[in-house]
Amino acid sequence: MRKYISDWIVKENLSVNDKCCLLKLTVNEAIPEMFPGQFVNIRIDNSVFLRRPISIHFVDRVKNELWLLVQIVGNGTRKLSEAKSGDILNMIYPLGNHFFIPGSEFKNKKLLLVGGGVGIAPLLYLGDFLKEKGLQPTFLLGARSKNDLLQIKEFAKRGEVHVTTENGDFGEKGFVTNHSILTQENIDFIYTCGPKPMMLAVAKYARERAIPCEVSLENTMACGIGACLCCVEKTLKGNACVCTEGPVFNINQLSWQI
Repeated sequence: MRKYISDWIVKENLSVNDKCCLLKLTVNEAIPEMFPGQFVNIRIDNSVFLRRPISIHFVDRVKNELWLLVQIVGNGTRKLSEAKSGDILNMIYPLGNHFFIPGSEFKNKKLLLVGGGVGIAPLLYLGDFLKEKGLQPTFLLGARSKNDLLQIKEFAKRGEVHVTTENGDFGEKGFVTNHSILTQENIDFIYTCGPKPMMLAVAKYARERAIPCEVSLENTMACGIGACLCCVEKTLKGNACVCTEGPVFNINQLSWQI
């Protein structure tokens, strides 16, 4: 798949909560083909040496916008969170592989998209992609508290939404793997992204029930092109660079001890 490097213009920088912002970017040509699960690599400025990998959150082709959900975790993402309308961000895109996109044979199947924290980011575009194909995505989103939940209204536009919070102040109390939907519904395919312990638990649930499951890994990436080997993950066939052979893997590819 062709890769691009170009300058994007910041249209809006919206505060989601005290830890995250939503960047809406545009470019001076039509946005090329991008798929759910892929990511972009953003140059910050001369004070931050490495680019920052950010999941594609949504692509609005009507407005020619790319949405990026950015969690502030260090100097690079803090600088991104300070971007203003009209600022220019240089990006390499789209990078990595993407989620499995089912065909019409899945029209009456239960597709569950499980996200935790900022790991919900690639699932919005995936849900939109599935809906556009006439499929019915169901979202199961988890967070520590109500204040940590992200983009719930946007997810609700695309499918049924179920929520867990660890403190129980919104939705069902507990982790995503404690939600009642997992015992009440017959699930046919699971997609998940979030903290690794959460993905391990979701993968365990899926494997015990022989449900096909894909995970989007969030290993630390430096170069984004497979040169630095910072993001290596063990698979059944040996080590794999998450930035090039992932970030999406079927759980049966990984050597996780489940």
